[in-house]
Amino acid sequence: MSLFAIPRARPLLRLMAAAALFALWAASGDAKTGDAVLLVGNRRDPVSRAVVDYYAGRRAVPSSHICLLDTTPDETIDWHTYITQIETPIGGCLQRERLVEKVLYIVTTMGVPLRIDGMGGSLEKSEQSSVDSELTLLYAKLHGNRFDRAGAVPNPFFAKRDSPFSHAQFPIYLVTRLAANDWADVKAMIDRSLAARNRGMFVVDTSSPANGDGNNWLREAALLLPAGRVVLDDTPAVLYKQRNVIGYASWGSNDGGRTERWLKFEWLPGAIATEFVSTDARTMKPPPTDWNLTTYSDREHWYAGSPQSLSADYIHEGATGASGNVYEPYLAGCARPEYVMPAYAHGRNLAESYYVGMPFLSWQGVVLGDPLCSLGKPR
Repeated sequence: MSLFAIPRARPLLRLMAAAALFALWAASGDAKTGDAVLLVGNRRDPVSRAVVDYYAGRRAVPSSHICLLDTTPDETIDWHTYITQIETPIGGCLQRERLVEKVLYIVTTMGVPLRIDGMGGSLEKSEQSSVDSELTLLYAKLHGNRFDRAGAVPNPFFAKRDSPFSHAQFPIYLVTRLAANDWADVKAMIDRSLAARNRGMFVVDTSSPANGDGNNWLREAALLLPAGRVVLDDTPAVLYKQRNVIGYASWGSNDGGRTERWLKFEWLPGAIATEFVSTDARTMKPPPTDWNLTTYSDREHWYAGSPQSLSADYIHEGATGASGNVYEPYLAGCARPEYVMPAYAHGRNLAESYYVGMPFLSWQGVVLGDPLCSLGKPR
């Protein structure tokens, strides 16, 4: 694990100002509907087709907003396959139906490839990426922009706490994925998104041994969340068996005290999770039931090339959304909880909450969940 840190802890005054801006945004924000979604499925995968049909019905996504690909159901693809079988056909769907401007959110589904393999390396040199993160740039590409394959692209929406999302200000798509271990988990995730309400506790768990910058970001998240609705554990202990959870942020398996795969939380409908983990979205395929978190030295018990925690486990356990990474993002490229969690608590939908906390695009991030899921304004 080679997560590296970016220094900077914001003063309390700035935190208070940010909280006020979140409240202002929530007061003026408007709910989005299925008209803002392009729903992407894979004709070659029956689960993908089932997810498309179910979500379209539940969210009233127009038939013209459904884009069915003819692509491999393999999770890992090369760049040629991405361009020819995913990006170009999706761009064609948007242009053919005159949806380039109308669509704000692209929603991929289980059975659509997950990650693009290539040369690894630093934030400036790696050619590896998640399919979803690469698709965020499609709006700009359809307007004539070009991007180098190597390296991350700064997210123009990152940290824009007080700005409603629009193409005029942010020339990108926000991409989320309806995927988990199986069809039952995805269906349950969609159902929970429609039952979301602004209630419950936000659980924030720092790590041991101390990881300065990441821990500071977690503490900032706790300060920005609604008073009386935060469980912050700043001790070496790991929090398990929490009740009425609507949000969770931690180091996941990178916490030295985390030994159990399952948190055994009681998750409320609409609950989301985020963690500082390099490979938690490496696969949606479920491990053996007896698999548990392990170490890098215990290579015999790795799953899907890594010993680390899995984003899909949070969905299986009852969360409605989760973020993760398909390859090494470095700490600088992980979703930032001090943006994600307060945005969600103050009324932004799931897609906007995660992407306001996502520093880079054309990178490793994946957001599992219904982009339209929202807790609504605080009561």
